Amino acid sequence: MQKTKKAPAAPRKKMTSEQKEDLSKVFEDGLKDMYWAEKYLVKALPKMAKASEDEELAGAFEDHLAQTEQHVAKLEQVFELIGKKAVAKKCDAMEGLGKEAESVMEEHDAGPARDAALIMAAQKVEHYEIASYGSLATFAKVLGNTEARDILGGILDNEKDADSLLSEIAESINETAAE
Repeated sequence: MQKTKKAPAAPRKKMTSEQKEDLSKVFEDGLKDMYWAEKYLVKALPKMAKASEDEELAGAFEDHLAQTEQHVAKLEQVFELIGKKAVAKKCDAMEGLGKEAESVMEEHDAGPARDAALIMAAQKVEHYEIASYGSLATFAKVLGNTEARDILGGILDNEKDADSLLSEIAESINETAAE
């Protein structure tokens, strides 16, 4: 398949103050959403670690818990940077993904198949976080807040790394589950 060349992007018009205000509101709402989501994960990850039979998977969940606690603190820093109080707004998507993980733990007996299902549930969470932090980092950049962009970009990198690790662990667990 041949790649087509993209035309150079036209220079963007400067945002009006009203547009900047609208984007700032979207940014703040996204931060509130992820603040709730990360706090929710602080409670969910220990349950997932406990439900994992595979030691490497349980360890990955425990390690990610420590990172998630750091993400909560980093989001608080971003709120401070934008001059807003750190407030959580219920994240319906994360709540739904959490309920799905709980169902996996309830519906499957301990073993490789449940571990495989836990990885799938965890990767759905990671992909949601990757999409959210990618957008938030871009919003911060467009709004001219490079410090917030850097913090959010760091969290984004952590989430991508967690997803990659889960993929690596899944390779052996999925093989075992299929036997």
